[in-house]
Amino acid sequence: MLIRLTRPLLLALIALSLVACGDEATLPVEAGTGPNPQLPAPVQSILPTVVLARAVGWPEGVTPKAGSGFSVSAFATGLDHPRWLYVLPNGDVLVAETNTPPSPGQTGMAAWFMKMAMKWVGAGVPSANRITLLRDADGDGKPETRSVFLSGLNSPFGMALIGNDFYVGNTDAVMHFPYEDGATEITAPGKKVAELPAGPINIHWVKNLIASPDGSRLYAGVGSNSNLGEGGMANEEGRAAIHEIDLATGKTRIFASGLRNPVGLAFQTDSGELWTAVNERDELGSDLVPDYMTSVKEDGFYGWPYSYFGKHLDTRAQPQRPYLVAKAIVPDYALGPHTASLGLTFYDGTLLPARYRGGAFVGQHGSWNRRPLSGYKVIFVPFENGKPAGQPEDILTGFLSEDGRAHGRPVGVAVDGSGALLVADDVGNVVWRVTPDTAR
Repeated sequence: MLIRLTRPLLLALIALSLVACGDEATLPVEAGTGPNPQLPAPVQSILPTVVLARAVGWPEGVTPKAGSGFSVSAFATGLDHPRWLYVLPNGDVLVAETNTPPSPGQTGMAAWFMKMAMKWVGAGVPSANRITLLRDADGDGKPETRSVFLSGLNSPFGMALIGNDFYVGNTDAVMHFPYEDGATEITAPGKKVAELPAGPINIHWVKNLIASPDGSRLYAGVGSNSNLGEGGMANEEGRAAIHEIDLATGKTRIFASGLRNPVGLAFQTDSGELWTAVNERDELGSDLVPDYMTSVKEDGFYGWPYSYFGKHLDTRAQPQRPYLVAKAIVPDYALGPHTASLGLTFYDGTLLPARYRGGAFVGQHGSWNRRPLSGYKVIFVPFENGKPAGQPEDILTGFLSEDGRAHGRPVGVAVDGSGALLVADDVGNVVWRVTPDTAR
């Protein structure tokens, strides 16, 4: 009997083959966490491990589970794929409603399968290409004002305000807009400040931004264009790096490199050092490679694609570059394999207990290349004297149902004007607000 391989049937067969093959973790996520994670031997197979958490959204009345001593409530609902957050000095909260830009350079069955997979996990919606403003004037945790702050953008992500100059990290460029305190909308056209690597193939499309403390420079995180440079290193020019933009001259340079996908960017409260949360490589097994957060050294090289977590060689990257591996910096703190640790902010408020000050909140978007799933939560890493000092604490969990479906997926994290923690959930289309049990 002949069976016609329709696209749905082919997809089912591919998915079945992927799940049937692949490995299973032999270590708990905690083993791949901290300053000295366990790094077992790589596991490679013809087909990678693929475990996808189907996006189903939040049932009525269901929220994430707050950690001990905390409560959680919805700050804003009904958003369109909210990915990143930025809090203005006056307390207004900006939300980047955004998603992957069109990729005309990605064609064929593999691209089609990826598109279907992204739809399955809740990332298949068109980009709203806007930034929404939420204003909670009376501080009751419920914004009275909701307006379109900026529209017509190109897969926006990072945001930064310096004086009256507002900057947006589009997928292909840093844009500048004039801002007035208290404005609920910007209608003036944007001006391009600096181009960023993009193009018809633009795998890691998000471009985060942060301003230097003195306001003279911007730093932009630019992810790789592949898992391991398999499309050729010519397609990785300027990628897997943090760019520094001098606003006085407009000149851009690579500040640090070898960072596969440096999404979260934040200055540590006590040391003043720039830190980043990095989404590491896939397809070396469920126990490798841990995502991490690290202080960023000027002109530092962090291994990608030739090595990971310092000088651990990845033999898949050819030809090797031993002179680069020799200077690869060991990251400060591992965040667990395949957790997709994207969001990063250091706590500088007073609403939460004093022990949280100076520590890091991390939004873990969740795995696809690990069995069982990892991430899908928000954690806190304590700091002392500007360095990580202890095991992570779960702040928000419950993003996965008991049968492994995704109610939500946390991405950006930020501290609002009252000191509460805000979390962008791009599958639940919610911004969550975390406060102590005794607070409103």
